Amino acid sequence: MLYYLHSLGGDSPWRVFGYISFRAMMAAMTALVLTLVIGPWVIRKLTELKIGQPIRTAEEVHRLHELHLQKKGIPTMGGVLIILSVVVSVLLWARPDSMFVGLSVGTMVVLGGVGFADDYLKVVRKQSKGLSARAKLCFQFVLGVGVGVVLMLHPDTYVTAGQLLIPFYKHPLVMDMGLFAIGLVCLVLMGSSNAVNLTDGLDGLAIGCTSTVVTVYAVIAYLASNIKYSAYLQLTHVPNAGELTVVCAALLGASMGFLWYNCHPARVFMGDTGSLALGGVIGVVALCLKQEFLLVIVGGVFVMEAMSVILQVASFKFTGRRIFAMAPIHHHFELKGWSETTVVVRFWILSILFALIGLSTLKLR
Repeated sequence: MLYYLHSLGGDSPWRVFGYISFRAMMAAMTALVLTLVIGPWVIRKLTELKIGQPIRTAEEVHRLHELHLQKKGIPTMGGVLIILSVVVSVLLWARPDSMFVGLSVGTMVVLGGVGFADDYLKVVRKQSKGLSARAKLCFQFVLGVGVGVVLMLHPDTYVTAGQLLIPFYKHPLVMDMGLFAIGLVCLVLMGSSNAVNLTDGLDGLAIGCTSTVVTVYAVIAYLASNIKYSAYLQLTHVPNAGELTVVCAALLGASMGFLWYNCHPARVFMGDTGSLALGGVIGVVALCLKQEFLLVIVGGVFVMEAMSVILQVASFKFTGRRIFAMAPIHHHFELKGWSETTVVVRFWILSILFALIGLSTLKLR
């Protein structure tokens, strides 16, 4: 809403509200401060409502039960804090008439609702498995179809142009994808939301890796929206995508604020409420910027976590043997003797490395 203040005068100080860079910085600061300020209140309310993290039994996870026993009762559903901070910040600093803003924030809220329902069933109703995997995938698929249709009908999206950008490759792959484009949107949306969900298993792990990913996409959104920068870097120009810089900045600020309370030893967990929402909005941002394949590199930690689960399940099903001590892979290293803090920090370092590799693709073409 504050964007429109720039129209109050040509050379007046109000013109700064028209600059994406200024609004992005303010969005990050707003989300960070808001998360830090209301965080204690949210944590207190979740504690009073006895929305505590359930711990699986020793029969289910054996040694991991002992390692995570101290987490029992710590409030979960903290993702509502992230979503609230991002929504307020974006409403203040982004252009409300931007399709990209509505699509990304709408996706985050919808998937946050799906995650909330899952957490509610597990924590309040004491249904240990929450929403079934099939139900969650169905919700994600339907949302993916909706997002795909919106992108297909919008003139600035890659679905219309039929372009796929391959990292490290100079020229985009141009093809007539037709309805397959919607399938790609569903795949990216479902993959990213579930990958972040799988990564959320240790204090600060998922939110720290999210911070590096959204930082990269904030930079790319800013560059892709500028016709001169995009031409120089041979990025597909996406008009008005600069507003996604504001969205990503708000996500970064909220992530840093949440990490304040989620770092080891955590005072609150994001739960599926936060992880599904964060993964979903990251996927939509990548799709809007036509950089979905780059997400495989930038979100390398998320890919590792998801692939470890896929390989573990496939190996056990077809050979009866497990590749890892436990999946997702962060639990494998825990069971191999790494402390929780060691696993998290090393995965953060990997996430930064993947982010730098992703940024290097802007010049290495």
